[in-house]
Amino acid sequence: MEFSWETGDSWFERTYAVSHNDEAIETFDSQPTLDELREIERQHGDPTDRLDLWQAGLLCTNCNTEINDRFAATPAGDLHCWECAMGTDHTDQHGLRVNTDPTKTVLSESYLHTKSLCDHVINVATGCRHGCEFCYVPTTPAIGNRHKMLADQADVDDPQGDWGSYLLYRDDLPERLARILEDRDSSDRKQTDRGRGVVMLSSGTDCYQDRRTAQITRGAVTELITHDIPVRILTRSPAVVRDIDLFQAAGDRLTVGSSIPSFEAPLVNAIEPNAPPPIKRWEALDRLQQAGVPVFASMSPTYPTMDEDDFHELLSYFRALGEIVVFHEPINPRGKNFQQCLEVASDAGYEDVAKELRRMRDDRQYWVEYALEQLNTVQQVATRFDGLQVHSWPDDELIRSTSGQLRSQLEAMQQAVSPESFGPTKPDTSAAQSELAEDHKTFQQLI
Repeated sequence: MEFSWETGDSWFERTYAVSHNDEAIETFDSQPTLDELREIERQHGDPTDRLDLWQAGLLCTNCNTEINDRFAATPAGDLHCWECAMGTDHTDQHGLRVNTDPTKTVLSESYLHTKSLCDHVINVATGCRHGCEFCYVPTTPAIGNRHKMLADQADVDDPQGDWGSYLLYRDDLPERLARILEDRDSSDRKQTDRGRGVVMLSSGTDCYQDRRTAQITRGAVTELITHDIPVRILTRSPAVVRDIDLFQAAGDRLTVGSSIPSFEAPLVNAIEPNAPPPIKRWEALDRLQQAGVPVFASMSPTYPTMDEDDFHELLSYFRALGEIVVFHEPINPRGKNFQQCLEVASDAGYEDVAKELRRMRDDRQYWVEYALEQLNTVQQVATRFDGLQVHSWPDDELIRSTSGQLRSQLEAMQQAVSPESFGPTKPDTSAAQSELAEDHKTFQQLI
């Protein structure tokens, strides 16, 4: 796919054309918007075709400077050069403060290899419109150390308390990623036994939460699979199905998952106020697997009132998606985000959930026993379904709170490699990811 332009009577008067295999796809008498160009990429040509918008003859709609380096777009899709973009105030869209993310980093090394998820992450934005109360992201350095930037770009006073009300886009991320992958030796990239060189989108925001993030994500994934880099996508948005054609082109080098902690929609809605309903997330995974795209699920974090029947229902839905890996983690009672979960559960009328959360907060041993019980129950229930494997994430603090055989089991569980395959070979997996004890009496003895 090629993008070309011609000047008119003056240097600033330009017409543009997009062609594929020497045939015109679209022509423009004036400069197209970023949204129009990204949608042309998606709807025409081969799935992995992408228009590179650097040095493409596009002009800043604010100052008429030709864009030959970094750029951004307004909410309407008008392109701005980087200097103009950095001088633009945020826009309010239905209570969401929107602007450009000035972040220089594109591809970041990640400690998520400790959860057998990835070695690198790409985040297509800063902030997230979902506003999940339990989200750990505002406590990370990516948010916590950037108060001035967030204040300047989106008038953010409290990055944690304002979570869900600001979103800063990285519109030129596909172009920047392309340069990085072309210029850097692939052997220099981090690759661990558990992370396997996988790049994950997105650990700090939802990469399909709206059309604009989805467009950035498609461009980034295109670059990754073109360079034969394994990709993991995690999203709560059903809009992920828009890129089935691209995922099919990636083959077994890509997997797509969604977080579904429960199918109790009112409770999930209270904790994840702006995220799509759980059943819609499951339906998106179902469409993907029917199209031959490898999928996974994440039960993270599961709620303290969930019992064996709740887990059986969840896992039965996941097994209906085919042979699948399910990641699981119980909720952890630390940080301001945990207190927010407690408060919204109480406000929503889920006093039983709030009561359990209070007890965990105030009694550390109670949380330890709860977390162990949930990990064990989920692994036990999983044995009822052939072809379903649960990959549990025991927390570091949970491991430190145990000793003896139980601690050894948890450490082995934490060190295990997910049984997913990225490429032709499947990793060697051990029996570490299994129930901690077969019966309640033995389990209590271990505790």
